[in-house]
Amino acid sequence: CTLIFLPYAFPLYALLCHVVLAYIIWDANSFHCPRYSLLPYPKMKKLVQLFFILFLGCIILMFYINSSFKAKHEHSQPQRETVNSSYFVSDEEMNEEDEWKIHSTPIPLELKYRQYARKKRIHDLCDNNGTLGINEKWHSVDEVPNSELSNLLVDDRHGIIYCYVPKVACSEWKRIMIVLSESLKVDGVPYRHPSDIPEEQIHGNTTQYLNQYPREVMKHKLQHYKKFMFVRDPFVRLISAFRDKFLKENQPFYKYVAVKILKKFSKVHKPPKTAKEAFTAGIVPSFLNFIQYILSLPEENYTLLDEHWRQAVHLCHPCLIDYDFIGKMETVEQDAAQLLRMLQVDNIVQFPKSRSNITDESWIKIWFPDIPTDWRRNLYKIYETDYILFGYRHPEDLLNE
Repeated sequence: CTLIFLPYAFPLYALLCHVVLAYIIWDANSFHCPRYSLLPYPKMKKLVQLFFILFLGCIILMFYINSSFKAKHEHSQPQRETVNSSYFVSDEEMNEEDEWKIHSTPIPLELKYRQYARKKRIHDLCDNNGTLGINEKWHSVDEVPNSELSNLLVDDRHGIIYCYVPKVACSEWKRIMIVLSESLKVDGVPYRHPSDIPEEQIHGNTTQYLNQYPREVMKHKLQHYKKFMFVRDPFVRLISAFRDKFLKENQPFYKYVAVKILKKFSKVHKPPKTAKEAFTAGIVPSFLNFIQYILSLPEENYTLLDEHWRQAVHLCHPCLIDYDFIGKMETVEQDAAQLLRMLQVDNIVQFPKSRSNITDESWIKIWFPDIPTDWRRNLYKIYETDYILFGYRHPEDLLNE
């Protein structure tokens, strides 16, 4: 017991024990043959007695320390506050939710390879600057102005950076970031479920933006935090943006965008003042007018494009920021599960199930027939980088009709 346990807790005592034991072994015959002993027999007897006293005292001390530590540890455990609110979950619910997070199998190789292929494609294409021509303005993220980094959200509690691309499940991911960062609270208690966060508080200043930090801090976070983004087929994303911002009563978009489209391309010289009046009168921009508006903007000045239809490459700068995970809307449920597991937060949040009315690739055949072929080709040129960089299929049929 002395040789196994005590050296770890009491090195000085162990050294003494080893010396005594060594001497006992060396002088083993001293009890029976005193004349061959190095020490007189009485001295040897006292030394052995001292050894056993020290050993017994040390055992008692070990039991005392162990008991004290357990008592202190039990009393130091934090007590959870019980909040009677629908926004939060009880301890029992949290324990039930944690059960599914125990992974008995590794992430499938197919998903790992898919993620590897996406990142490698971006890396290879970005290295060939002449191929895409998107690295011309800046050579590193240090040169990118703060205004161009306004889509990167930060969770300092878990070391995560998320670059949101509007109309690519960004509301769901913003909710998740709010829960993880605990940046939004009710009566001092953070939300536990993303779905409980009110819609009007998702897109406000409830999360921390990367460009709000000093430059040196931004650089450090970009180097050490886990970074991810999600993308979508560019034309499908355009349809989704149009449906959400122009086919619903959205006063801000009606005032700043729809009125311009109605005046310039729909020949409505005096549009209604409010979105409600316009919808009541049935005066809304058409999808053709929306595409016409995008094509009328200077191609070289992408900042004139609203973030809801601006190219993902200009929102997240994947050639300058080395993202750890690239997700796609087309595989969002698999990607979300893999990402949350990679970030080691799948015991805290889950990505919600996809809605049934989500815009998918089949909508292109419904929305684009009225768009002239030459317009489609010009539109593709605007979003060509997104198509190529993120590995989306070239819409050959759509561009050659």
